[in-house]
Amino acid sequence: METIDKAASSAHETVDKIANATTHAAEALGDKGQQLKNAEQQLLENCRCYVRDNPITSLGIAVATGFLLSRVISGR
Repeated sequence: METIDKAASSAHETVDKIANATTHAAEALGDKGQQLKNAEQQLLENCRCYVRDNPITSLGIAVATGFLLSRVISGR
């Protein structure tokens, strides 16, 4: 019986350690996810400001990008 109790105790400790590690990993992923959302919002705002300040240049970039993408996708 003592061997079974030790095995059960060891199994419980292992499960607790795994649960603790999983909790820390989930918290870290949550923090990174929020940082990525903030970076995305900042990048989007920077793009909006650039387009607002440079509409002609932005239009030229959009046309050139569309032309290049159409050439790449069509495979010619």
